Amino acid sequence: MASRTRPGSPVIASNRRARHDYEVLETIECGLVLRGSEVKSIREAKVQLREAFGRIAGGELWLHGMHITPYSHAGGYDHPDPERKRKLLAHRSEIRRLAARLDTEHLTLVPLSLYFVDGRVKVELALARGRKSYDKRQAIAERDAELEARKAMARRARGD
Repeated sequence: MASRTRPGSPVIASNRRARHDYEVLETIECGLVLRGSEVKSIREAKVQLREAFGRIAGGELWLHGMHITPYSHAGGYDHPDPERKRKLLAHRSEIRRLAARLDTEHLTLVPLSLYFVDGRVKVELALARGRKSYDKRQAIAERDAELEARKAMARRARGD
């Protein structure tokens, strides 16, 4: 399944495993509070979303576990912790709505992709439900069946 980022904004990092491990129910776009050297590292695509997850604490949205490699050309004074938690920027009403769904439906917040929009770093954050192993097998079987159907229709259209 393709990422739902804006056209013209190349994806810097994506969490491909998230769509396999989680059933994505809803996505939102959030801004990200970063230091200058972190933005430069992100421009070099030295970021990993694999272990990252979102949390709501004190009415604010935070991203934990995203690894940004320190910028190699930064001076000795600006080396933030690569694994520090980073604040996500979203409207207060969105945060409240997400908090209510997280509590009542036992869901989780998972980052799907990281990209630039007008020079600012954005995160596509998904409200997701964890899949069981049998759900994963079922999703793979459905995807394979859909692929087979498309191949058969293509062969039929060519006249093979």
